[in-house]
Amino acid sequence: MFLSVFDMFKIGIGPSSSHTMGPMIAAGRFLDHLRALPFAVSGLRASLHGSLAFTGVGHATDRAMILGLAGFTPEAYDAARADATLDEIRRVLKVDVPGLGRLDFDPRSDLQFDYGPPLQGHSNGLTLMATDAQGDVIAREVYYSIGGGFVLTEAELATPDRTAGPAVPYPFETAAQMLAMARDSGKSIAAMKRENELVLMSPLKLDEGLRRIWQVMRDCMDRGLEAGGVLPGGLSVRRRAAQILAALRAEQGRNLTAPHVINDWISVYAMAVNEENAAGGQVVTAPTNGAAGVVPATIRYWLDHVPGASSARLGEFLLTAAAIGGLVKHNASISGAECGCQAEVGAAAAMAAAGLAAVLGGRPEQIENAAEIALEHHLGMTCDPVKGLVQVPCIERNGLGAIKAVSAASLAMRGDGQHFMPLDNCIEAMRQTGADMSEKYKETALGGLAVNTPNC
Repeated sequence: MFLSVFDMFKIGIGPSSSHTMGPMIAAGRFLDHLRALPFAVSGLRASLHGSLAFTGVGHATDRAMILGLAGFTPEAYDAARADATLDEIRRVLKVDVPGLGRLDFDPRSDLQFDYGPPLQGHSNGLTLMATDAQGDVIAREVYYSIGGGFVLTEAELATPDRTAGPAVPYPFETAAQMLAMARDSGKSIAAMKRENELVLMSPLKLDEGLRRIWQVMRDCMDRGLEAGGVLPGGLSVRRRAAQILAALRAEQGRNLTAPHVINDWISVYAMAVNEENAAGGQVVTAPTNGAAGVVPATIRYWLDHVPGASSARLGEFLLTAAAIGGLVKHNASISGAECGCQAEVGAAAAMAAAGLAAVLGGRPEQIENAAEIALEHHLGMTCDPVKGLVQVPCIERNGLGAIKAVSAASLAMRGDGQHFMPLDNCIEAMRQTGADMSEKYKETALGGLAVNTPNC
């Protein structure tokens, strides 16, 4: 199954790709389904299940669901228009849907949180319904938000098409296949990924898209590095990135800085992104919103702190990272609700480590080794957000994930690419660990740090 670089890196909104973007995308798909029906629709209803219910309010799932049913999309999100639309819906208890007209929808009664057992397909399930003038359900569809903004219907999840997508020149589905194709072709991982992408688009469109991805990442980071105040949600978590950056800049040139302070630079870049994500700002899934800071922080570290770095090679970084992210998603998961945070920050660290190794001149075997080191040392990491918010421990966790990514790439570059544990085996270990992990440690906010918080 081919996954494009623009599948792994999507432009969207915070705070969660699976809990915010996913429901909004599912709503859009449902509206398209309703537009094709031969009969009129009078009202809409929605029900959130599993992790979407338990942490929905903290992840703004309710807000995203309402706006999605009003026709909003993550990539074209307008915050001011969204606020005005929400106020209007809550006042008139109707949504104006392009192509369907004005439909009944009362957020207080027509959006339900089901705190019972999750649906069978995935812990991020939602049911969307359309009603007639009498209030009877005349159309119904179940969707699953499977991480990173990917959404499947119940039927699509039950009968996955493993061959979906175009025929590409380098159709690797495992790291072993990827390395074999690199050896046989003499091409880098990024070069193979690029040729696969060119089946779908022109070189100009691909390069413009990659530049756009980095621009949104960088803009998000810059906003986070400048903003102060307290993050929304009730935890009273202070934004820290701007203050840390100011202190780091004040120390520059004083010849008093210890070598380990480079870790603070890496962390502050990641934290800035995830503070913006927590505030509901525009971010790039990399591969998810909850892990959105790792890849851009690693890129910023490379560009601003590594001699010889050049923005001309950003495409190589992103294409390599996307190739690794695609392997993780295809063979395991990038969903915290499915496999814990090892699937989010762990996958992001593997992607970032691979991208960094590539632009440092690593051979395919060294790149695969870098990804494996980074993922291996996130195995078992739970997803236990306090109050269901993507703040504690998520913001700092991205900083540490970026540090691990840089360390993994550096360690891999010290070797010749030969190592004991193959990336494929590490990905499978992550999948198995996620399957065995208690549900309370998988984005439900029912265990771990989420239930061990101060009482005052």
